[in-house]
Amino acid sequence: MTWHAAFFSSRPDKFYQVYQQLHITEISSRCNLYPELITPQNIDLHLHNLNKINYIFSTWGMFTLSEMQLNQLPNLKVLFYAAGATDYFSAPLLTRGVKVVSAWQANAIPVAEFCLAQILLGCKGYFRNQREYTNPDRFASLSNQHFAPGNYQERVALIGAGAISQALHKRLQPFYLDVVVVPSRAEKRTISLEEAFSTSWVISNHLPNRADNIGVLNGDLFSSMREGAVFINTGRGLQVNESEMLDVLEKRTDLTALLDVTKPEPPQANSRLFTLPNVQLTTHIAGALNNETRRLANFVIDEFQRYLKGLPLQFDISNPM
Repeated sequence: MTWHAAFFSSRPDKFYQVYQQLHITEISSRCNLYPELITPQNIDLHLHNLNKINYIFSTWGMFTLSEMQLNQLPNLKVLFYAAGATDYFSAPLLTRGVKVVSAWQANAIPVAEFCLAQILLGCKGYFRNQREYTNPDRFASLSNQHFAPGNYQERVALIGAGAISQALHKRLQPFYLDVVVVPSRAEKRTISLEEAFSTSWVISNHLPNRADNIGVLNGDLFSSMREGAVFINTGRGLQVNESEMLDVLEKRTDLTALLDVTKPEPPQANSRLFTLPNVQLTTHIAGALNNETRRLANFVIDEFQRYLKGLPLQFDISNPM
């Protein structure tokens, strides 16, 4: 049997960054690949040629297909998505029984690596030391009376228990650290948010993007942090009560906040996030970028090959994980 596939994306630049020529060659060797990248602008021009399509390959920039468009894709079986979250486009596909494969576990790897680096530097006191070492006179006091515990027998809290938290927990295992995990569901916790914040040297947020998590990381939690402690956010900006956090950071200059995500993104020009010395902002770079994005394509192609062999899909989002 001859299989038919097509590439869909509203962001050609991002698509061809993720899918390199070797990936395209691999896909085209296993099926009849449609020659044009399908975008929101050209899809209606090509739909009459896509009725045989069995597989769609996409990444960031996948767009929601209308009922009319899906009606003209009667043979579509699986959408392979070389990125993470699929909520914004997947519902109409799942309703029709089309499987959606996400590379969410592959996308967890660079975030976990990013956080691992920050946690290890945080336990060494790097971020506070760097900002307080402003002249030669500070050298003796900062080196001889260093406040941070180091990466040995210290507590690190991971807030959330999803794919990124699991990947990070695994990468922390070689270090002699007391790693505690606080699941997003209160009934699954063996340690409370309050205890995690008040007893840990580094707190790293990985809560899932759910409405009940909006603003749960509040001023009381930040106020309870140990002297010199570090907060890392690669989760969602909305999960932090930003104004309360900033009020605490303004008073508690010993604390450090490492924020790769904010809400809004970017922050307003007059935000204290840009002026407080104990806040370090990065531009949402923890997830897969540049060379790392190729891992996402490798991931979905591995799933594609499994599917063609008749093996169960491992990362079909319609199945419980």
